[in-house]
Order: sequence, then C-alpha cells, then structure tokens
Amino acid sequence: MKGAEIFVEALKREGVEVIFGYPGGAVLPLCDVLYDSGIKFILTRHEQGAAHAADGYARSSGKVGVCLATSGPGATNLVTGIATAYMDSVPVVAITGQVATHLIGNDAFQEVDITGITRPITKYNYLIKNVNDITRIVKEAFYIAKTGRPGPVLIDFPVNIQREEAEFNYPEKIEIRSYKPTVEGHPLQIKKAWDLIKNSKKPLIIAGGGVIISGACKELKKFVEKTGIPITFTLMGLGSLDVEHPLSLGMLGMHGTKYANYAVVEADLIISVGCRFDDRVTGKIENFAPEAKIIHIDIDPSAISKNVEVDVPIVGDAKKILARLIEKAEKLDIENWRKKIDEWKKKYPLKYEKNELKPQYIIEKISELTKGEAIICTEVGQNQMWTAQFYKFKKPRTLITSGGLGTMGYGFPASIGAQVANPDKIVIDIAGDGSIQMNIQELATAVYNKIPVKIIILNNGYLGMVRQWQQLFYRRRYAFTSLIDAQPDFVKLAESFGAYGYRVSTTEEFDKIIKKVLKEKEKPVIVDCRIEPEENVFPMVPAGASLDQMLDGIA
Repeated sequence: MKGAEIFVEALKREGVEVIFGYPGGAVLPLCDVLYDSGIKFILTRHEQGAAHAADGYARSSGKVGVCLATSGPGATNLVTGIATAYMDSVPVVAITGQVATHLIGNDAFQEVDITGITRPITKYNYLIKNVNDITRIVKEAFYIAKTGRPGPVLIDFPVNIQREEAEFNYPEKIEIRSYKPTVEGHPLQIKKAWDLIKNSKKPLIIAGGGVIISGACKELKKFVEKTGIPITFTLMGLGSLDVEHPLSLGMLGMHGTKYANYAVVEADLIISVGCRFDDRVTGKIENFAPEAKIIHIDIDPSAISKNVEVDVPIVGDAKKILARLIEKAEKLDIENWRKKIDEWKKKYPLKYEKNELKPQYIIEKISELTKGEAIICTEVGQNQMWTAQFYKFKKPRTLITSGGLGTMGYGFPASIGAQVANPDKIVIDIAGDGSIQMNIQELATAVYNKIPVKIIILNNGYLGMVRQWQQLFYRRRYAFTSLIDAQPDFVKLAESFGAYGYRVSTTEEFDKIIKKVLKEKEKPVIVDCRIEPEENVFPMVPAGASLDQMLDGIA
C-alpha cells in the first residue's frame, strides 16, 4: 500500500469518522485516498476553523478530534487551535502535510518547521521520515492524545512518504517506555486526604475540567452527597454537577459568585479535583484560601503545587481517586458552615436590572427553553462570563469554551464540531459582535453541510470585556475597542451565506424569535441581539486583588 493509504487505514482502525480540514499541495495524495475512504471530510473555510471544529468535536463527544492542513501557511494556521486544545487538555490529532524529505531545511515552497513551531503547544509531535513508521506513529499519536492528561498531538507527513509503498502492519498494542501516566492514587495519600476531610469544619470542593475529562461526574455527585460538602466550579468544571444542586455555589474566581469566593476565603479545607489553580480562579495567590489546608487531585504531576502550594497531593485519575474516597466517606458535621453559605447565597445572588434587552436575560431564557441541556459554545469575553453565570448547566460536555488560552473566534467553529458529533442535540454559540467576526467564514461550512447551529450575538458595538476594563480602570478611554462605526449587518451577512438571520432589540422580540430559532434543523441561524453598549459583567475581581475584594454593581 502507498503511505497515504496506510495512513488512512490506520485512521480507520482508530475509529476516526470525521476529519475537519483544508487541502493543499503537500496533502494531495492523502486527500485523494480520503476522497472515497468512508471517512467524512468537512471542508472548512480556514484551517483555524478546522482546528477549533476538531476541538469542539472532541470536547462534546469525548472522542479524539482530527484536523488536516497542508504544509507552510496551512500548518501555521492550525497553531492557535492547537494551543487552545493544549491549554484545555483536549485530545486532538492534527495532521499536516510537509514538503518532500530531501527538501526539508532548504526553504522550499510552502515549507515551515511545524514540529519545531508546535513543540511547546503539543503533548507530542512527529515528523514521519520512513513509510514503515506510519502505523506505529498513528497508533502512538491517538494513544498519547487521549490518555493521561489529554492534549493535541501533531503528525507532520512529507508528501514523498505519502507516495512510497510498504506492507500494511498495524500494531495491536502500543508500549511507550517513557510514557506511563499514573492513574491510581497512592493509598497513603488518599488516607491522609480523608483524615483531613473528616476533621474539617469548613470544607469546600473545587471541581475543574479534569472531572469531566476523566468521566468522574457520577463519582463527584456521590461524594458530594455522601459527605454534604459544598462545591464550586471553575469555568471548565461547569456541568460536572447540576449547577442548581443544593450544595452548588456556581463558579468561583474573577467573575464567580460572591458566595463561592467568600467560601474559598473562609474555608479551612479545599479539595481540588482536576483543577490547575489558574490565576482567574485564585486571584492574588498570596491571599488564596488563607485559612485552608489544600488537597489536590490531578492526573498531571506537573500541575501539583505549580501555582498554589498544597498539603496533600494525589496524582492519578479523578474517577478512580474519588471512588476510593467514596469508600471511606461519611456525612460530615458541618451544619454551621452550610448555614453560613446559604445565608451568603440569599444575601449575594447574581442580579441585573430587568429592563430592555439584557444579555443576562437572553442567556436565562435560552437556559429555560433548553432546560439546561443544550450544548453551549461561547466565544471569549463578556459573552463567555455571562453564559457561565446565567446558564444552568446540568450535564458534562455541554459547555464548550476556550478557558486557558481565551481564544476569540473559537466558539462558532467549535459549535460546528460539536453539532457534527451530536447531530440530535441543540447546539448554540453565544458570541460577541467582535469575536464572531474572527471566523465568520465558517458560515459557508455550516450552510453547505446543513449544520444547524444557532449563533446568538450579544451585540454591544464594542470589544466588550476590554471596553469594561477601560471603563473601570482607564477613565473610559475606549482605545481601539469601538466597533460601532464599522459594524456589518449580521442579518444580511447570514443571508448572503444562505443562513437565516434575525435582529432583535427588545425582550418581546427575542422571546418571539428564539422559540422559532431553536426548532431549526437544516440551516445555521444568526440572531443579532442589540444590547446596551456599556453593559458590564459583575461581580468582578480586579487584577491583583484577592477573591473577597470583588467589584459589585447592578448591570
């Protein structure tokens, strides 16, 4: 078989059903084989769209997402999407074409050292130099991408190797001597953790994205209910437990709830599960959970004590470690602590003025109509934080958002990938008028493939989150953040691509149109929601402040 045929057959053996990508000279042999391979190929309109679509596919399904691009600019256009997946531990295999091996290093046409460029933002990467290595490399790439702490793996595939011939021999098992992720938590550390938990008076669980990645949501719920410990979530952890659960405090951090942040500051024990203590969660590190001992459960040993010093580290898979803790668990005597938290919840609810068309209302209404069970993708900024605050996430893998890298333009192509992975579910991209324009070309992809994603644009005429910072900290000097004078007509734009477009500016108009939009099953839809230009996200922890130093205000 030719190298390209070997490669495609290897992808089939790994269960690949769909690839998002863009062709070019250095992947022509591969594309020719894919043409009638039975693997669905979705042609995006930009390689960044392909990377984000593969990412959204992976996050929403738990499978490995696959994207493909040609050499040179095709490969470099994947970089932002690869970095996005890397920061949020998403299993993606990125395949790039490369110039012929004898031309590598000669500045050939469309040559770039993509393995060198992506080394800091991939879990591992490969340059195939021998046709006999193809099957092993593909097998290893998928294994590395989805095991341990997942992440993107890149395979760079020179065009001459795609044409060479070899016998097909696919390895049944893979053994990588230097790669042995720890999955079982150390029994002594688990015992130490339980000893701290049972003696605590003000314990608090922080659930991060690792809970969802490990499939530990049932174990988390059982542990929470068996012990009665209150729980808060990072942005990536939303959906790991129903946010309306009586013990839930919603999201913590820079735009978290007041009661979650107060609980962190007063807790005497923090149990962190699959959370890396990023700066948006901790606020000022020196003042993070100042009274608390910290238990940190994470599969990645490099994440332990990287940002916050911990007292009991447990390296391993969250699902397995929670199962061991459940065996020891019993109801804790923490009624006074829970009573105090309940008082905070009553005193400091998330709130906004219910007049005109508010972004918070839009998200609450969508949450109500979808019963909190739609797949919600977001862009980055105010739209993302309002979604985290006001959508009532009930299930894992229903919030698809760029947490670590904060990639504007992510949500829409990610929603395409999520819809492909979940054809029977409602998929919605909640966007800003700035971020949606970054990958708006993917409307063509959605229309052509009959992918009925719903794009709700919270249109305030600004790069909203940057403008909010300028309002609060830069004396309303709105440097380069106004989009008002160069705003496209999103309705006409949608229609020009063959999608549906609507514009609303009142709650009545929105209520009327959203029910119709949610029923659409054939085409993508844009709803341009005209909201107040100076609408802000509150609460807000300013940069350099501790979690209990929140700015408040009624939006």
